[in-house]
Amino acid sequence: MNTRRLRLALLTTLLLLAACTAQPDDDEAPAPGPAPAPGSRWQPTPGLAWQWQLSGKLDTSVDVPVYDIDGFTTTKAQVATLKKAGRKTICYLSTGAWEEFRPDADDFPKTLLGRGNGWDGERWLDIRHRDTLEPLIAKRFDMCREKGFDAIEPDNMDGYRNKTGFPLTADDQLRYNRLIAKLAHDRGLAVGLKNDLDQIPQLVGDFDFAVNEQCAQYAECDRLTPFTSSGKAVFHAEYELPPDRFCGRSRALNLSSIAKKYELDAWRKGC
Repeated sequence: MNTRRLRLALLTTLLLLAACTAQPDDDEAPAPGPAPAPGSRWQPTPGLAWQWQLSGKLDTSVDVPVYDIDGFTTTKAQVATLKKAGRKTICYLSTGAWEEFRPDADDFPKTLLGRGNGWDGERWLDIRHRDTLEPLIAKRFDMCREKGFDAIEPDNMDGYRNKTGFPLTADDQLRYNRLIAKLAHDRGLAVGLKNDLDQIPQLVGDFDFAVNEQCAQYAECDRLTPFTSSGKAVFHAEYELPPDRFCGRSRALNLSSIAKKYELDAWRKGC
């Protein structure tokens, strides 16, 4: 299934922000800060309630312990407000697809841009070129850390299962996803595996939690149990099923499940 549900409202907002391609050298990755002490990274546990908002004016009043919000449009002050209220914050970024409306879009070499991924202004990235992508992604993760986020939700992490325009393999995806996890961990940030159900057995040890869309609709939620069995949260959203169609099973599996609209605005209904 496709990842992320961004709509035109978010695209318009980001284009306005972008208003206020040279290929990078492979050895220019920003140096990470001091390595965190063992066990100091946030480890979200199964069953935590969460809010997922990627469009519209950020509503910081939702009474849940975890917020997953856009890394570019969310300000440092907004993160601080959430942290003051006792919330943990997840920085949403796309790591497997290029977005023309992001302020760093011109930094990505055009040769790495593939087919569209189904959303306006977005194209799959050739993740085989890890040396080129690493400093670009590292810079984004540095932004998340500097804003005060606790974790990262990297999106579009299953390109090898889609028509990207590149001959990506499962091994290519594993290597790239593990690089993403390492870049986050080097900065003291937790990181989630977005969808990519087929590779959960190989990647559950590399990631601190999972983020999933529509596993109930597609009868796939059981495939996420390696995370919950390891004491790791699964943040799960459904768009087309009402809560009474999935909440019972979600509670049995100890998933953190919510109903959301496709535009991922502030509206939510938790289990």
